[in-house]
Amino acid sequence: MSVALAVLPTPATIHCKSNSPMANSESQPRAETEPAPIEPIQTQRLLLRTFVESDAPRVELLLNDKEIASNTRRIDYPYPVGGGAQWIATHQPAWQAGDSYIFAICPAENPSFLIGAIGLEINKLDHNAELGYWMGREFWNQGFCTEAAKAVIEFGFETLGLRRICSEHITRNPASGKVMAKAGMTREGLRRKHVRKWGVFEDVIIYGMLSGDSRR
Repeated sequence: MSVALAVLPTPATIHCKSNSPMANSESQPRAETEPAPIEPIQTQRLLLRTFVESDAPRVELLLNDKEIASNTRRIDYPYPVGGGAQWIATHQPAWQAGDSYIFAICPAENPSFLIGAIGLEINKLDHNAELGYWMGREFWNQGFCTEAAKAVIEFGFETLGLRRICSEHITRNPASGKVMAKAGMTREGLRRKHVRKWGVFEDVIIYGMLSGDSRR
C-alpha cells in the first residue's frame, strides 16, 4: 500500500539554503517577506503541484478508505465531510511559515486530476524533514509513489537545503517500506509500540537519507 505513517494532514517543521526564507533561522529574525511560490515539479509521468480548493471533493473521495486511514497517524475513517477543504486551507499558512510543503500528485497529462499527496514536514531546529504521502487505492502498485518520493526528496535537499529526510511506516504495511527503499532511503531501525492507531500500539520502521547520500 502506498501510504507513509506521517501522512500530511497537519503542518510540521525545515531548513533551507542561504537564499531561502529560513536560512540562519537560529541567529536571525525571518524577514517579513512573502515566500516565493512553490513551482510545480514535473517527473516522467507525474506533475506535483500545490493543492487548490477544487481538489477538496477528490481528497474526501480518495481518503474515505479504511485501509488508507488505518496505516496513517492522522487520517481517520470515515473521512469527514468538509475535511478536504479544511486540510487544504492549512497548506498556504504552513508553507508561508516554512513548516511544511505539500504537493498534489497528478498525472502529467491531466494536472487537475488528483491521485494522491506527498509532502515534507519540517524540523527547522535540526534542519531535517519527515516525508509523508498517500495514494488513492486504484493507483497503488504502479510506481507512482516512488516516482513522486524521489522528486520531493530532491526538492528537499536541492531547493530547501535540508540535511536529512526520514519517513516511517507501520510494520504491517511493508509496501510503504519498499517505496522508501526504492526512493533511496536506508532502513535505520524499529521503534517498538511507537504509535497508537485506533487504540492499538503499533511498531514502526524508520527510514532515512542524508543530503550527501547517493540519490538514484
